Amino acid sequence: MDRQNALFTIRVATAADIPVLHALIEASVRGLQANDYTPAQIEGALGTVLGLDTQLIADETYFVVQAINASGEKVIAACGGWSKRKTLFGSDRAAVREPEFLDPTTDAAKIRAIFVHPDWARRGLGTLVLETCENVAKAAGFSRFEMGSTLTGVPLYKLRGYHVIEPIEVPLRNGESLPVIRMAKSLAR
Repeated sequence: MDRQNALFTIRVATAADIPVLHALIEASVRGLQANDYTPAQIEGALGTVLGLDTQLIADETYFVVQAINASGEKVIAACGGWSKRKTLFGSDRAAVREPEFLDPTTDAAKIRAIFVHPDWARRGLGTLVLETCENVAKAAGFSRFEMGSTLTGVPLYKLRGYHVIEPIEVPLRNGESLPVIRMAKSLAR
């Protein structure tokens, strides 16, 4: 672990974290994705396409990164997870849910819902969450990973070895659509 990451701890998210995670995700989307999406797209996507899937918390595959803020308080600065289920992206209220389990010998683990609070952006927290997810999924037998990335996340994921599979236009409840990029990565065998 490098010196910068020594300032942060990562742990499995719990049900007690849910209210904080909802607020963090909204702050992240509004603060960090405004250059890639219109206000109407953000409003239409929050809580459905861009939001918390509590199944990941129940499955113990969702993580939070804790940090100490300027007041000396421990805060959740980032979150994200992976899934052993078929759902590619979206919150509890997403239109499409595929709760069936994946087979690690033939399927790709799903990297899901990585968000960083704007106050903690560009400190390596997205990478920390991504690496944690990949390592835990690998320990569970997965050698391939897939995600539905926001436009904002694509540069990071490309740097971490992911490649674009296809763009997806996700219809939103307000009549807008949200461009999402399906990406994948395979581990060397």
